[in-house]
Amino acid sequence: MMFDQSLNDSAVRLIGLCRAKGLLLATAESCTGGLIAALITSISGASGVFDAGFVTYSNEAKTRMLGVPADLITKMGAVSEEVARAMALGALAHSRAEIAVSVTGIAGPGGGSAAKPVGLVHCATARRDGPTFHVELQLGDIDRGAVRLATIVRAMEMAYETAALDP
Repeated sequence: MMFDQSLNDSAVRLIGLCRAKGLLLATAESCTGGLIAALITSISGASGVFDAGFVTYSNEAKTRMLGVPADLITKMGAVSEEVARAMALGALAHSRAEIAVSVTGIAGPGGGSAAKPVGLVHCATARRDGPTFHVELQLGDIDRGAVRLATIVRAMEMAYETAALDP
């Protein structure tokens, strides 16, 4: 088992809900480097609900693969609510998915600033023809792995909550 039991359980729950509702999922990840997609696809049956995963670590990849406007990244920074929302919407625009989850953040140990410290993460979910949601996590300089793990946990919760909404 690649992930711990609670993460596996969250993926099983999300896949089951998406299967029951006929929803496809997509991910757009920066600071987690594809770990959310890896978690979902580690579960048997994920192929019935998982359409695409985008790992857009660089700003250029966010623009090229997801259509995030370069000027938005320049103005707001890659680690921002606006870019997280644009990433989720871009994942929908570039896939067949009805639900997308995105994450962008500073996992550390370097790369932080006073305005955007290590442990700052923005998570977003978007539903095709529906709402987009955002959560800001301020995890602190806890450890690169711990930041990434906490981000995955919250992103999975958000994906489930978004999938559970009635259209």
